[in-house]
Amino acid sequence: MDGSDTASPIGTGAAVDTVLLDVDGTLVDSTYLHALAWMRAFAAHDLVPPWWRVHRTIGMGGDLLVGEVCGDDVERRLGSALRAEWADRYRELLPEVRPLPGARQLVHALTDRGLKVALASSGAAEFTDAAIDSLGMTRGEFAAVTSAEDVDNSKPEPDILATALELADGRHAVVVGDTIWDIESARRLQAACVAVRTGGFSESELADAGATLVVDSIHTLAEQGWIP
Repeated sequence: MDGSDTASPIGTGAAVDTVLLDVDGTLVDSTYLHALAWMRAFAAHDLVPPWWRVHRTIGMGGDLLVGEVCGDDVERRLGSALRAEWADRYRELLPEVRPLPGARQLVHALTDRGLKVALASSGAAEFTDAAIDSLGMTRGEFAAVTSAEDVDNSKPEPDILATALELADGRHAVVVGDTIWDIESARRLQAACVAVRTGGFSESELADAGATLVVDSIHTLAEQGWIP
C-alpha cells in the first residue's frame, strides 16, 4: 500500500463524521525521543532493556509499557517510579520535538470539509499540549483532545478513542495512527485505521495488523487530499 489511492476502505457501511488522530509519531516526530526518555528512566534504576524492545512498545500506554518491556515483577516494584522518571526525562527533550510535515495542513483540510477532528493520545496531557503547541495550533482547533488521564485503560484498549469520539459528538470514526497499538485500539472500537510509517513500524507490519491504508507519513495524506 503506497498511498496512491487516497480513498480509505472503511468497511463499516457507515458515513465517517470524525477523524481520530494519534499524536506521537503521527503528528509530531517524538517516537524516538520517547524511547530515549524511557531508556534513561530504566537506566536510572539499573535496568538495561534492549532499545528495540522499548521502541516496539512506544504508543502503548505507559501503564502497560513497563510490564511489557521488563516484566510484571518490575512493574509491581518500580512501575510508578519509572513512569515519573520517564516524564522528567521526556520534559528535558521537549525542545527537540518537531511537528511532522503536513500535520497542520491535514487537520485544516479535514475540518474545512466538515469533519470533526479529535486527538486521541496515550500520552500525558501536558505532553499532548506541548505537541499541539509545536504544531502552532490550540486545543480549540480540535473537536476534542484526550490523553491518558481521561481514561482508566490505555491503548491498545479502545477507551481513549471512544472517549475522544464521544467528546467530539461524533458517531462514526476513522483512526490515523503510527503503531500496531493504534490499529488494535481502532479494531476494538470497530473503526478503520489508516497508518503512517513515521513511528518506525514497517508497511508490512502495519498492513498485517489490519490497517486499511498505509502511507509514509501524514504529509502523504495531506498532499493527496485524503478524505475518509
